[in-house]
Amino acid sequence: MSEEKYWYNLTTHAVERGFESPAVDRAGPFDTEEEAANAPALLAARSRAWSEDEARDDAWGSDADVSGEATGDAGR
Repeated sequence: MSEEKYWYNLTTHAVERGFESPAVDRAGPFDTEEEAANAPALLAARSRAWSEDEARDDAWGSDADVSGEATGDAGR
């Protein structure tokens, strides 16, 4: 009753259907073959977003924004 999903193989850079390779080599699951084929771009975008979120969290409460530039009033 369950449908097989698509996976992106991080080692071979191939799209796979189902559990063809070891879990350590797979990214996914994806609903379509096209989504799996776009996995490298999706993973890069998610990584950038997580890095930006982390930088915002690290800068929370300080006078620095994510770019590292001061955002507070200079005369305080």
